[in-house]
Amino acid sequence: MRVLTWNLFHGRSQPPAGRELSACFAEAMASWDWDAALLQEVPPWWPALLGRACRAEERTALTSRNFGLRLRRAAALRWPDVIKSNGGGCNAVLARRQITEHHAVRLRRVPERRVAQLVRLADGTCLVNFHASSRPKLAREELAALWERATAFSAGAPLVLGGDLNLRAPSLPRNAIAHVATRDVDHLFARGFAQCGRAQQLDRHVEVGARRVELSDHPPVVIALRAAADAGRQA
Repeated sequence: MRVLTWNLFHGRSQPPAGRELSACFAEAMASWDWDAALLQEVPPWWPALLGRACRAEERTALTSRNFGLRLRRAAALRWPDVIKSNGGGCNAVLARRQITEHHAVRLRRVPERRVAQLVRLADGTCLVNFHASSRPKLAREELAALWERATAFSAGAPLVLGGDLNLRAPSLPRNAIAHVATRDVDHLFARGFAQCGRAQQLDRHVEVGARRVELSDHPPVVIALRAAADAGRQA
């Protein structure tokens, strides 16, 4: 199973492309090899488009700045590099496998709404997607609460938890969780899986007109995982 985590930077690029980039993000994601994608800072009208492009199921949880979304969307489509995060935001989970259960869990209301996603796939694997507060103290509190929720939700089933945790050294609970991928504040943890090689950062360069830009200010990070029972048989 290949799991991807990516903060989409509200659909913007570096340097700024000066235009709406949903087609570029969709084309890039569709070309990559992954089974599940944990996405943060996603324009709320993008998950359905990304799901179609990637032939994946999608589930969405609105986060912050979504009041008056119709007007925000209109401004973001026209001036994405001006409106920035004020275009609205969501977290999204995409899976190229059947999703059988999804819950959005609010971990904080103020100073900014923070929501985690708990997803169960048809094979029993549980996925948890989260974008934590930018203040480390708040991020640590949220992650501690999320570990409790995730452990209870998964009930011993294979589990992958990841996202933009806004922590460079996040803590782990004492229940056989492995830290399988990290890049600055982006992390992936797994239980019930063995890591297959090192995590990879995927190339996100695209040509926009005559300019070459990088999609998002975060690189997409992907890790290959094998069910622990399968790893044991091959050892």
